[in-house]
This record gives sequence, structure tokens and C-alpha cells, in this order.
Amino acid sequence: MKIYKAISGVQQALSEDGIAKNKENKMQGYKFRGVDDIYNALASILPEHGVVILPRMLSRECIERVNQKGTALFYTTVEAEFDFVHTEDGSKHTVKTYGEAMDSGDKSTNKAMSAAYKYACIQSFCIPTEGDNDTENTTHEITPIKKTKLTQEEIISGVKYIFESKDEKELKENYTKAYKYAYGQDDKLALEQFTLAKDQRKTQLESKND
Repeated sequence: MKIYKAISGVQQALSEDGIAKNKENKMQGYKFRGVDDIYNALASILPEHGVVILPRMLSRECIERVNQKGTALFYTTVEAEFDFVHTEDGSKHTVKTYGEAMDSGDKSTNKAMSAAYKYACIQSFCIPTEGDNDTENTTHEITPIKKTKLTQEEIISGVKYIFESKDEKELKENYTKAYKYAYGQDDKLALEQFTLAKDQRKTQLESKND
């Protein structure tokens, strides 16, 4: 498997040349490396070592928020995998990471994917990250979400959703979705009801398999 030797070669090349922090976040006063800096640095180094990076998006979540000026912001999180593949023997190593970004237009998903790629490379090739905490030169000030308790109808609907799970895999997925929603609203009663429903449904599914 030549991929690990190739990754080591890329690490060595980057340690010699480095990647300058040419971008500046003026609001928080630090310099950082943008994703374009990563692309530019790797554009010639990766082919020299026979490495290609193939992205794969596994999931995406987008939430609409509001900044302190009342403007809508789209907060997007993507779960991604990147295959580091050697061009000679096809050996590969897969890196899984997440990307987060906010944008007032239609670029939050693009920015989140770029962030995922950037940090997959930073972690895989050991690129120093001191002061390198953002992919953007703008820091958004958002208005905190007002948390409201779930209604009785919402709790009943969540419990029903959990009990509709056909197998343990689906049960885990449905319970996670319901739990995250209740957790986001800080509703302890709903959390207890959803957890109880999950345990009861799990017992039912296990008895069917016996």
C-alpha cells in the first residue's frame, strides 16, 4: 500500500515549504489560511506524490438563524468523507470530518464543504493551525434561539414516530432525530418520554427476534 508513504511525502513537502496565513479576520484580529491557500499549496504537491483526494458528502443539515441586524443566516453542517487514493496501486485511506459554515445567501453549503476539505487536509498532513479557526474573513453575530417546550401533540407525535421503527437500525435513527429536537429545546420531559419509548420499542423488537 503506497498511499501511506505518499501521505508522508506530502507531509514532508509541506513542512519544508509551509502554507502562509495570508487571510485576515478583521473582526477578531487574527490571520488564517483560507481553503484556496490549501488548494494552491497542494495543487502541485499531490501529483508529485501520486495522491488524489476524492470527496463524498454523507449528510447535510441546514438551519435558518437570524443575526443581530435581523438578517437571515443559513447555518449548514456537512458530514464528509475523503478518500486519499494512490494513483499507482489504488490503495487508499479514508478520512471522515465535518464542515460548518454560515452565509446570508446561498453559499453556506459550499463553504461547509470547503471547511470539511480544509480540515481533512490540515489533520492528515499535519499543517499547523494556531490562530486558524475559521474559513471566512467575517464573523457572524447571531441572535440566540428562543427555546420553547414541546407541545403535548409534538411529544405524542415523537413517541409515535419512535414506535413506528421497523428494526433496531431505524429505531436508532428515529430516536436520534426526536432526541436532538427535544434536546435543542431543552425539554427534559420530552427527552424522558422519547427515551422511554425507545427502550420499550427496543424490547418489542428484541422479543420478535427471539
